[in-house]
Amino acid sequence: MSNTLNTVMVPFSPPDVTELEADAVRDVLLSGWITTGPQVTHFEHELSDYCGTSRTVVMSSATAGLELTLRLLGIGPGDEVITTAYTFSATAAAIHHVGASIVLVDVASDSFFMDPTHLRDAITDRTKAIIPVDIGGVMADYSSILRLADEARSVFQPTSPLQEQLGRIAVIADAAHSLGATSKGLKSGQAADFTVFSFHAVKNLTTAEGGAVTWNPDLGLSSDDIHQELTCMALHGQTKSALDKSKPGAWEYDIVLPGYKCNMTDIAAAMGRVQLRRFPKMLSRRRELIDHYDQACTDLNLDHLIHHGNDFLSSGHLYLLLLPSQMIARDEFIARMSEAGIACNVHYKPLPLLTAYKALGFSIVDYPNSLSMFLREATLPLFSTMTDDQIDYTCSNMSRILS
Repeated sequence: MSNTLNTVMVPFSPPDVTELEADAVRDVLLSGWITTGPQVTHFEHELSDYCGTSRTVVMSSATAGLELTLRLLGIGPGDEVITTAYTFSATAAAIHHVGASIVLVDVASDSFFMDPTHLRDAITDRTKAIIPVDIGGVMADYSSILRLADEARSVFQPTSPLQEQLGRIAVIADAAHSLGATSKGLKSGQAADFTVFSFHAVKNLTTAEGGAVTWNPDLGLSSDDIHQELTCMALHGQTKSALDKSKPGAWEYDIVLPGYKCNMTDIAAAMGRVQLRRFPKMLSRRRELIDHYDQACTDLNLDHLIHHGNDFLSSGHLYLLLLPSQMIARDEFIARMSEAGIACNVHYKPLPLLTAYKALGFSIVDYPNSLSMFLREATLPLFSTMTDDQIDYTCSNMSRILS
């Protein structure tokens, strides 16, 4: 591969979309029904089968999924929800949308995941949910987090029937990165009480825009009731779907709550169904590329997010690199890779560095580990259509810049 200044030789994360997805979307476009309908129903069942859960609701985004899950649990003003300072804004924004207080916890030293000691200390009698974040495709330690939620039963104060039925702080996985991952014998979707996926354009499985909520079938809660309530909330609070209303003489319906507009279309679902059928091969390719990056990092003695171990396997969504501060500044590394036509990124700018969260009273001085990780982190390009030439070119330039 030759290098041309300002020419993109390796993009960061283009979608893996084929004629199969195009044909499926075309079929829906010509079917006479393009919004929420049979394709959505099929996609929900297929996602549940893939995750090993009983029911799933697909929506317009993961952000909507997080918000409606909090609303389903009756979480709102006066309540607290804990999440990590090291995440994308959507995680915390959903908490703010429902009127609850955002409680941010620092990550552990040299880690992308919440410090369990800080998490324990953050729990109060107002805590109604914890939202761990799966980073780069690696699942959080849900068994430890659920254990903390169990230990806090004595201080838990339920304020809704569903909270009372659950009997403890709810654990909601922000699994935007982790569809297809496993940890301690559980698939992403099974490990938390509720799990929220993203199907945004850059995700491993994409519907262009979209998301889904699934839940642990062993919660002791009615899966059918949860599905019905989330579906109702996602489409204006209607008692009848748009497809059912369109049938001759079936116009009658009711609005049982002032709901939201978060439904997925059949166009998106048709694309997602094809993606899900192709997903195992897409994940396999990502894991091949990660092995290549792992070897390059070993050769350069670089730290990075670990994607597989004895009891876990990542979905391989992002390759997060940690640069020694004495070697090169992160922004300089990204700039020099860009000069070679290689698009890198950063995941994430901690929330307390962002204007919106500063305005809410958060200060980065309270999250030193998150700041330290951010200043060293660079994300390498990773996508399932990445060629052998592109991965070789990326690794050789990384070696040239860092050697």
